[in-house]
Amino acid sequence: MSAHLLSSRILRIIGLLLALLMASLLPGCSAIRVGYNQAPEVAYWWLDGYFDFSSAQAERVRADLVQLQAWHRAKELPLYLGLLDRLGRLLPGTVTAEQLCELYTDARPRLSAMVEQAEPSLTSVALSLQPEQLARLARQLDKRSDNWREEWLNGTPTERLARRSKQLIDRVETLYGRLESPQRAALRASVAASSYDADLAYRESQRRHTDTLQTLRLINSGGVGPERNRLEARALLERALASPDPVYRALQDKLVQDSCRTYADLHNSTSPKQRSKALETVKNYEADVRALLSRRP
Repeated sequence: MSAHLLSSRILRIIGLLLALLMASLLPGCSAIRVGYNQAPEVAYWWLDGYFDFSSAQAERVRADLVQLQAWHRAKELPLYLGLLDRLGRLLPGTVTAEQLCELYTDARPRLSAMVEQAEPSLTSVALSLQPEQLARLARQLDKRSDNWREEWLNGTPTERLARRSKQLIDRVETLYGRLESPQRAALRASVAASSYDADLAYRESQRRHTDTLQTLRLINSGGVGPERNRLEARALLERALASPDPVYRALQDKLVQDSCRTYADLHNSTSPKQRSKALETVKNYEADVRALLSRRP
């Protein structure tokens, strides 16, 4: 798992009772520790799939990723412990949507911190890219878009709704254990009533792809100067976190608020046994973060 992915998962987990998405993506505590400790190499190969780095580029990217992880381990992981502790204090009792949204809001700066830290590396890579690498990136982004469309836009509305409902239920059950029928029904109803717009999400992904290619080409052209390059790289990363499209931003804000209510209602319907399992999961993540801080595998 890359440091950025760990940051984004921590953020998204808070929106879903903090351990929800992480539990769905990582099968156990040891996977988090091993994945994080191997993050620079894993992240390198993921990026190389998009760019096919030269030997010189590979050396620089690997060094940057190691440096990024060292910063993240020292500066960010301690902050995650605080967020996890706050969540753990909430889980045994009932929660409110406002409490969950407050945690989510407090976690957002962790991604902004990653943006600031990653900007110099992005600028350096962009300046070194060759035309064939930018063309490869464009092809890879198109392939990613095709896969996303197939998963989330194809099929009837009923089929798409069923896929989204199953995904959410599976994630929730990873945290709480098996849900009761009324709890499953409530989650399906929440998905059905959601303001989520797959077509708008797809258009936003296309905007990001176009924005990425245009910005990398601008930096790569070498005609705007070092300071402008830095600003362009930073702005690209910030637009990835906060879309310039006001319609999309408004929808995202509404979805966050709706999600906080959904997860609060769900949590408040859980049994003592289910809450105990959720708390155990969060405590396990705390142990993982502490182990990572002490550099244990």
